[in-house]
Amino acid sequence: MRIRILPEAEGDLEIGADFYEAQRKGLGRYFNDCLMSDIESLRLYAGVHQREHGLHRCMSKRFPFTIFYDLTDDTIDIYAVLDCRQDPETIRRRLESPRTNR
Repeated sequence: MRIRILPEAEGDLEIGADFYEAQRKGLGRYFNDCLMSDIESLRLYAGVHQREHGLHRCMSKRFPFTIFYDLTDDTIDIYAVLDCRQDPETIRRRLESPRTNR
């Protein structure tokens, strides 16, 4: 199965890495490595996660972040990688905004 990280989700990953790097040198890289490992695990487990706002929701193993994705044919599309500590309304608005390729 192919994994496609959409530009918005790439931006989410960068923001998260920058935040953690500012907390401690090297932590941003660790964040990125962990989240990419979680994303790679979707090759095996895609589709088993509950849906929220029309997308599957996979929780990160190490950080308070959620990966929102969908399946299309043989592709896993990553739409967002969001910090769970945000206001739930902010998350809802982000995920319910029109998405391309859906």
